[in-house]
Amino acid sequence: MNPLYSVAEIRAIEYAAAQRLPAGALMQRAGQAAANAALDMLPFSTSRARVLVLAGPGNNGGDALEVAAHLAFAGAQVSVQHYGCEDAGGHCSPEREAALQRARGSTAKFERLAPETLAQHDWNLVIDGLFGIGLARAIEGDMRALVEAVNALPCNRFALDVPSGLDADTGAIVGPDGVAVQATHTITYIADKAGLYTCAGRDYAGDVQVARLDIDAALYPSTRCHLNDVKFFARHLAKRRHNTHKGSYGNVAVIGGAPGMGGAITLAARAALMSGAGRVYACHIDVPPAYDSTQPELMLRRAQEFEMEGAVVVAGPGLGASEDSRAALARAVRSTAPLLLDADALNLLAEDNALQATVAERAAPTVITPHPLEAARLLGISAQAVQCNRPGMARDLAARLRAMVVLKGSGTVLAKPDGHTVVNTTGNPALATAGTGDVLAGLCGSLLAQGWPAWEAALSSVWLHGMAADVLVTEGLGPIGVTASELIPAIRTALNRMVHMHGR
Repeated sequence: MNPLYSVAEIRAIEYAAAQRLPAGALMQRAGQAAANAALDMLPFSTSRARVLVLAGPGNNGGDALEVAAHLAFAGAQVSVQHYGCEDAGGHCSPEREAALQRARGSTAKFERLAPETLAQHDWNLVIDGLFGIGLARAIEGDMRALVEAVNALPCNRFALDVPSGLDADTGAIVGPDGVAVQATHTITYIADKAGLYTCAGRDYAGDVQVARLDIDAALYPSTRCHLNDVKFFARHLAKRRHNTHKGSYGNVAVIGGAPGMGGAITLAARAALMSGAGRVYACHIDVPPAYDSTQPELMLRRAQEFEMEGAVVVAGPGLGASEDSRAALARAVRSTAPLLLDADALNLLAEDNALQATVAERAAPTVITPHPLEAARLLGISAQAVQCNRPGMARDLAARLRAMVVLKGSGTVLAKPDGHTVVNTTGNPALATAGTGDVLAGLCGSLLAQGWPAWEAALSSVWLHGMAADVLVTEGLGPIGVTASELIPAIRTALNRMVHMHGR
């Protein structure tokens, strides 16, 4: 089910596999797999194809040299920009030396092109084998200029293992002012990696394929990190029976709506209603309007007077920071209701260590849905520090608050208190607009009210939320200018289709 492995785990698998195989076998398999994929990106007449291969000083460069040899033997015009081990002040492995000799024995042309001259050539493809997973510091100097020049080329850029400059574990660009190859395609070796799907990963890895290199499955340990998949929550997709009523599908109470912030609570409440909750209460800190003229099915209440027991509570959308807001949040946290905390609720929680301790002691399910800045406030660090290690920060928050964590952003990361993490792959920049987080909160609250376990409700919510945005873009409505309210009917459609396909 789409497991994700850390760099340390990959290295252990690679070492164990290498002990069972002839020297250099894994590098040769890696080169062959990448060459096969590269040929699919080249013109039908391979002899007209011009390929630039960037071969760095380590074993990632050895993989690139193997690719260069294969493509040259296939008839492509291959230019190799080679950086030997002496460029890094180290020694080459024997398998890399063998790959170098194979490339030199082919028709590939070894040359050192200045970065400013790359655009003068009509490349069909650039192969990035500069650093792979081994990079520990920011790319700088002449190599930085090379990466920037490659990123400006109007052709496919094919990364081997991971785009050079991208952290395979976190998806962050290596170094505080680093750069990375912006690949259009990546072939990642041995196993998939979280960094290709979160933070900068989605922008820099492009289309990802995994080449396991025929390694024995017994050498792969179990992992607690995966890509999100419908299989993780499909068993909770239930077709509705005729003999049911509104009470069969639960109550959601959205707590928020401080003065001037009625939009957030309205979006969350409408999302909860249109994703299947039986009854939805919009509980305002401010005096509520008489009714919602667009969604009159919503029941509007004063938050200060609402009895929270008997409902799933979604606290935070437009909650504000008044004394009434703090009191409502404290009541929600101390209730026995399943609870989702978002937005202002998280900011207030970050200011109150005692309330954080109460959250951690709750017996009822708790889900929190922070964006990076809200997560940073809860952890007492900077948003940049959160983004530098999104999976790790999500795990830390989940353990600290004993809650299910949904760390929003490109490649949303979900974490359980036991350390299990999932990276979501649906969604696109259409979600980068005000109110989409409120919609997600209402959706997740609705699934909780319908009886979903907290973990599966969170997994399904982020998947559906992102899928709705993907469908809107496919239909030509985005990503520019999609609004949060447009997501709600798209989520309803996606949920019904998913139940029709997978529901029991």
